[in-house]
Amino acid sequence: MKSYLSYKIVFITIYFIFLSLEIFANTTLEEKVKKLTLELRCMTCQNQSIYDSEAEFSNDIKKIVRSKFKEGKSEKEIKQFLVERYGEYILFKPLLNYKNWFLWAFPFILLVFSLFFISYKIRKN
Repeated sequence: MKSYLSYKIVFITIYFIFLSLEIFANTTLEEKVKKLTLELRCMTCQNQSIYDSEAEFSNDIKKIVRSKFKEGKSEKEIKQFLVERYGEYILFKPLLNYKNWFLWAFPFILLVFSLFFISYKIRKN
């Protein structure tokens, strides 16, 4: 009788450990989904994040992101998938790649030309 009781206690303990691990895994999954959807723009709302929006489009994107995380995809892979599907406008922060290098470099180019123009005007006077 004692061995039956000890097996039952061990079984219950293991059950609660697995249950708590599953809850922890769901929590981290939801945190990942929240973090990523805060970086994505809702295409139907006025510059609102996917996480904050309740539009049908946003709910669909949340489902896609959740399923991709469950498949084991990384955040970068999910962003790339969404960019291929919806365009780079879905990202609040554009990617740094060859297609938009001018967008990232323009402020520095403008600064160099401005400094050159100012120094030219000062030397001329």
